Amino acid sequence: MAQGWSAQDIPDQSGRTAVVTGANSGIGLVAARELARRGARVVLACRSEERGKEAEAHIRGGVPGAEAEFRRLDLADLGSVREFASTFPYERLDLLVNNAGVMALPYGHTADGFETQFGVNHLGHFALTGLLLPRLRAAGAARVISVSSGMHALANIDLRDLNSERHYRRWIAYARSKTANLLFVHELARRLAAEGSDIVAAAAHPGYAATNLQTRGVRMEGRRRAERIVEFGNRLVAQPAEAGALPTLYAATAAGVRPDSFTGPSLMMWRGAPARSWRATWTLNDVAGERLWTASEELTGVRYEAP
Repeated sequence: MAQGWSAQDIPDQSGRTAVVTGANSGIGLVAARELARRGARVVLACRSEERGKEAEAHIRGGVPGAEAEFRRLDLADLGSVREFASTFPYERLDLLVNNAGVMALPYGHTADGFETQFGVNHLGHFALTGLLLPRLRAAGAARVISVSSGMHALANIDLRDLNSERHYRRWIAYARSKTANLLFVHELARRLAAEGSDIVAAAAHPGYAATNLQTRGVRMEGRRRAERIVEFGNRLVAQPAEAGALPTLYAATAAGVRPDSFTGPSLMMWRGAPARSWRATWTLNDVAGERLWTASEELTGVRYEAP
């Protein structure tokens, strides 16, 4: 698909506005920086004001003339999601990168009572996309890119237990949230096509990239030995965040990206240049996509407006 494609191949983004969630570190920070480098106005949608403003300063310091601004967004709180969307200062939005996420956390709940991984990784982004959809429509050929994971292959969603209330296993819950990302993209792409929209909804994943995503769960539990093992694995085999961000940047900017496509690293979904990625068949199930969509509307209270 994109042999040798790198950040230098990102087309000119001048005049375009992008929102990148979780842009304070890792893949989100790299994606925001490179979009700004190519001329986009980038909104860094982050939970922490301190880290978000640090990321803003980092981008402005490294990219002369960069248009980068922090705006607070906590995907674990639907009130924060609604406030972000209602106060968004721009009439049009050309690119929404649903990147923020949590992985393999101890069992917990969001502010609205959802299991944390499902609530942050899927429901928060479902609500955000729906609330920003009028701005995306105003831009015409906009894109919505959801960052999933190859780990989605560990588990399909359980529509009878979306919040893992019966039995919680952290990695299964993570995989289900990443499957939900892909089902969301599948159903969103189908709905956009049905209304004749030019908006492209697609997905990407970073392979195994060294970010703080892997260590957050064990750090929360004070498992120092496990944290050191994960950090060692990151140094030994993971690709850097700069490489891990390339599939997302490709899906967000490259010509010819198709709706409902899934882009990841070319080498065994692990590392390498962006390429078409394998995905589990259950992420292309129309019935499951529609049922998850209906459940997500009911849980968040966000219904996507007709054009």
